[in-house]
Amino acid sequence: MTDERSDRSVIGHLQGFTWSTSESVAYEAAVEAINEAVGAYSAVIAAEEVKKNPSRQVLERARAGQAACAVSRGQLDPADHAAVASARQEFSALSRRIRQGRW
Repeated sequence: MTDERSDRSVIGHLQGFTWSTSESVAYEAAVEAINEAVGAYSAVIAAEEVKKNPSRQVLERARAGQAACAVSRGQLDPADHAAVASARQEFSALSRRIRQGRW
């Protein structure tokens, strides 16, 4: 069980953040691009797992890609507008490459 006082302590140290509608939309679009890449990797994994002799290398690589996406998503700072724009572009391109089998 979590101690209520420690929750308040953590919350008390959080800094406020104000953003515009366009900034919030840009951040959500970047997160969605990352999620699309995770989904594309999931499709690769699912397709590989149903094969008679699935490639362990393909499965490991796709799972590692999913993990890397999760790390990037967790580290994406909504206040870093350049990083948000870059993430959206990078992960949209990654999703396309995965779907085309060029990952």
